[in-house]
Amino acid sequence: MEIAAAPVQFTPNAHKELLRLMNEPGFDTSKFLRIGVKGGGCSGLSYVLGFDDKQADDEVYELDGLTFIMNKSHGLYLMGMQIDWMDGLEARGFSFTNPNASKTCGCGSSFSV
Repeated sequence: MEIAAAPVQFTPNAHKELLRLMNEPGFDTSKFLRIGVKGGGCSGLSYVLGFDDKQADDEVYELDGLTFIMNKSHGLYLMGMQIDWMDGLEARGFSFTNPNASKTCGCGSSFSV
C-alpha cells in the first residue's frame, strides 16, 4: 500500500481527538479514517469525516501517525484544508478551514468552490 503526501492538516486538538476515538473500546480496527466530500448541504458540498472501508479509488495518506483515506478526486476540493477539534461551551466538534471554499454555510459543514 503506497502512502501519498497528505493534502490536509490536523491541528493538535483534532489529532488528539481522532486518536482518542480510534482507541475507544470496541472500535472496529478494520475501518479507515475517511476524509472527503459529498453532494449536499446548504452550499452544495458537505465534508465527510468518519470511519469507512477502503475503496478501489481511494488514496492512502499518513500524517503525524494517523493513516487516512480519501477518494482521489476529492483532493481538488480539499487540498490545503485544516481540520480542527473544538471542545468549548459555544462549539463542540470538528471544524474545517478550507482555502478552496468560495462560500461556506453558517454551520461550517457545507461549502462551494
